[in-house]
Amino acid sequence: MKNAQFLFWKYCFLLFSLVFSIEVISQNQPSEKKPEIKELKEVLINGNSIEKRKKEESLNVETVNNSFIQRNLGGSLMQSLQKLPGVKTISIGSGGSKPLIRGLSFNQVIVVENGLKHEGQQWGADHGLEIDQYAVNRVEIIKGPSSFIYGSDAVGGAVNIKPLPLPFKNTFGGNVDLTGKSNNAQFGSSFNLFGRNENWSFDTRVTTMDYGDYRVPTDTVHVYSYAVPLYKNHLRNTAGRELDFHLSTGYSGENLKSVFYFSNVYTKSGFFANAHGLEPRNVDAELHDKSSRDILMPYQQVNHLKVSNTTSFQVKNHAFETQIGFQKNFRREWSHYVNHGYMPPIYPEDMYAPQDLERQYDKDVWSFSAKDEFAVKRHQITVGTNVVSQQNAISGWSFLIPAFTQINAGLFVYDKIELNEKWFVHGAVRYDYGKIKMKSYYDWFESPVSENNQTQLEYLQRSQDLTKTFKSFTWSAGVNYNPGNLSLKANLGSSFRMPIAKELASNGVNYHYFRFEKGNPNLDAERSYQLDLGMEWQQQNWSFQLTPFLNYFPNFIYLNPTAAHDIYYGAGNQVFEYEQSKVFRYGAELQTSYYFLKSLSATIAAEYLYSEQKSGSKKGYTLPFSPPPSVLFGLNYEPQIRFLKESYFAVDYRITAPQNQIVPPEKKTAESHVFNLAFGTKIKSGKQDISFSFQIQNLFNTKYLNHTSFYRLIELPEAGRNIIVSMKIPFSFSR
Repeated sequence: MKNAQFLFWKYCFLLFSLVFSIEVISQNQPSEKKPEIKELKEVLINGNSIEKRKKEESLNVETVNNSFIQRNLGGSLMQSLQKLPGVKTISIGSGGSKPLIRGLSFNQVIVVENGLKHEGQQWGADHGLEIDQYAVNRVEIIKGPSSFIYGSDAVGGAVNIKPLPLPFKNTFGGNVDLTGKSNNAQFGSSFNLFGRNENWSFDTRVTTMDYGDYRVPTDTVHVYSYAVPLYKNHLRNTAGRELDFHLSTGYSGENLKSVFYFSNVYTKSGFFANAHGLEPRNVDAELHDKSSRDILMPYQQVNHLKVSNTTSFQVKNHAFETQIGFQKNFRREWSHYVNHGYMPPIYPEDMYAPQDLERQYDKDVWSFSAKDEFAVKRHQITVGTNVVSQQNAISGWSFLIPAFTQINAGLFVYDKIELNEKWFVHGAVRYDYGKIKMKSYYDWFESPVSENNQTQLEYLQRSQDLTKTFKSFTWSAGVNYNPGNLSLKANLGSSFRMPIAKELASNGVNYHYFRFEKGNPNLDAERSYQLDLGMEWQQQNWSFQLTPFLNYFPNFIYLNPTAAHDIYYGAGNQVFEYEQSKVFRYGAELQTSYYFLKSLSATIAAEYLYSEQKSGSKKGYTLPFSPPPSVLFGLNYEPQIRFLKESYFAVDYRITAPQNQIVPPEKKTAESHVFNLAFGTKIKSGKQDISFSFQIQNLFNTKYLNHTSFYRLIELPEAGRNIIVSMKIPFSFSR
């Protein structure tokens, strides 16, 4: 512990030393340009476009920039966005998480990066997003059904990571991001370099992170009623590291723009050793507690490669855009071989998979999309199409889902009609087609099967060859009314989602949950109907925004616990089967801010969600991972300090209500009260402004449970106090 804290503060000292070194260097660099003025101009343009879109878009959209992310830096991109009402995460440890928008996640919410839909292994709660948050410039959160734009899987909303803006002409520069975190002794750095002449440009970034086991404000946790003592409050084996590379390059002319994007994100992180399909009493605590930075079994390795090209060009009044992309998601989960059920006690030497490779998923995805935007009088029309083909291969000694191939195609038409300066009307229709083919799978070991009083050994079939086809027609209609300081909006639409391979054909033990999961090949495509409303009022020193919604699923897909227990693959794990039921949901988000003084403001952000199953065996219950109501109170002070720019001091206090509305086998969670503190500024250094931010998350080291956390299932509290220091150091050279 003392060594980790010493390294952390030593790292912070090195950050400050580097600042002064760069200041001396930058003062000796001649410059004819003034990058700070250009950067300010860009921010103003973005701000105006954001407000304009909110007034003309009938869907509820929240937009944040990289300054927001730096102020609220978490262990992952989605953890950095949790201050937005209606946005939560399903987190596993300190480095992985997936988005939860208005209580929906997994394959009901999509993530788009640089126009390309992110395709990883989204089906697992322990599978995070392979996204480098340092490479993110601007993020749009679309709350509500977005299927008419993105097709299947956008039932609950979308996280749209916008492309980086092109560098200014005849510029060359970059920046260095440095981060340190006390809770898990994380050291992170990201180096960016960009340049452009008249038409050609490039932008590249390398990010690296290394972190140790994170700490929680308790010395004992209970894993399925078994008490597990924690060494110095550390969750053993939750360390990890990450290495990311990004490159974009292309041509931009008067009527043609073509940009190539390349990225590779690699992560290796451990699973909490006492909660990954192992009996807690069998964990070698002495081995795991020897170091807080090593990554022992069980652990996961994920590598996500993306390559894409986006080309846009103008022909008369038509703006065309095409995109072609390739993704490869290679995920491996490593764990000591444990013979469950009738598996042989000694792992065979001639097996096709290494002895410690529990599971492997290898997904290749090809995609193509095209759209045309053009104006006809008061109509702004967009016509588009997209095709996605994916293939997922499997390996390892443990089986859960079969290998499969899948193809999706869609065609949509969207029309925005500007009746006058105050009224906008929206309409969209979309048609989608999808086909998924799942491959048969037999156990690699024999199991005894009794029939007619005779017992014989057989290789049991876990998955059959299965082909499913889905078709869907979706629509959306909306209106905006903007009389002065008041903005009103409404949108009514339908969405659909194809069942994934796990829901259709899973047939194995999920050791993360100690349960046997069984798919249902008779599932229909999931459909959703939603009404979104919005009201926003802005005055000189006061703003108010309310976004209520109503949502109905006639056939929501969920995993239902049954009374059965498996015989062949474990010690009587409970069987969970995928079923469908009618679900009714409603809720709202509220945001308001008030400026007492020019430099002092207060904000309130609240959210509420109600979900109820209206049919099926869980009729009357809510849905899993339903976030409880919460209110975030914030106070922000932005003083004018000589020699500093954009300084701020902020404190926020989040009250989270107890969640007593659960669906078995979930457990209730108590209310929580958490404080966070932050301050930051920009320091003048030569021709550049160096950004510095400081956070204390969970200021009072509060012990509480997060209802949307993966580890909440074993009553594991959230991370304890965490001090985060981050710095962005820009540099530029004249040409």
